[in-house]
Amino acid sequence: MSTLTIEDLHVGVNTDTGLKPILNGINLVINTNETHAIMGPNGSGKSTLAYALAGHPKYEVTSGSVTLDGEDVLEMSVDERAKAGLFLAMQYPVEVPGVTVTNFLRSAKTAIDGEAPKLRNWTKDLKQAMENLRVDPAFASRNVNEGFSGGEKKRHEILQLEMLKPKFAVLDETDSGLDVDALRIVSEGVNRVKDATDVGIMLITHYTRILNYIKPDHVHVIIEGKVAEEGGPELAERLENEGYDRFFQKA
Repeated sequence: MSTLTIEDLHVGVNTDTGLKPILNGINLVINTNETHAIMGPNGSGKSTLAYALAGHPKYEVTSGSVTLDGEDVLEMSVDERAKAGLFLAMQYPVEVPGVTVTNFLRSAKTAIDGEAPKLRNWTKDLKQAMENLRVDPAFASRNVNEGFSGGEKKRHEILQLEMLKPKFAVLDETDSGLDVDALRIVSEGVNRVKDATDVGIMLITHYTRILNYIKPDHVHVIIEGKVAEEGGPELAERLENEGYDRFFQKA
């Protein structure tokens, strides 16, 4: 079992007017084979947490710690974090012109593992993963995210997850922009990876609809950069019925 530990994490975002504090002391412990839903309204800091974990240069950690099996994640470069087992599925995946999906995935796998996967096994596994995600075979020869629909971009993120097999996956609003069928297919992909690899999942979302497919073990509500409440799946059901207003009424 591996453990990702976040302790008293404070993060700001660099703006034209200086550093703007976003996270104000986040504490989370995620083990492999656990699914943690991170919920909260717009602007609460959910995506900031995702990008800070991934090492985005725009986000500055001002205090606190992040460790993976005792190793200091914040001292690692972006590629070192990936090699250590961290994966981010972005809310808005970027285009990579001139690089095909096939080459991108195999290059990423080679960089993470330190050696290229055996071509025969890789091709077979990639074909199967694409079939599972209802992806057209021609998808493999297209440039990464170039001209992709929103649903195709999200399926590509889960295809990466399935092929790279990280220890921990941060899924930043994977459900945004998906129709009912695409949401189900993407969610099935996440569940398939978890069953096969015991990946620990941090699932960031506004809504509970994806939690009908990906069942969380723990739910954490972030309000104004702090964890305001924690619980099990029943907390997500309460949020569906009541929304987030009660947290601001308390404040």
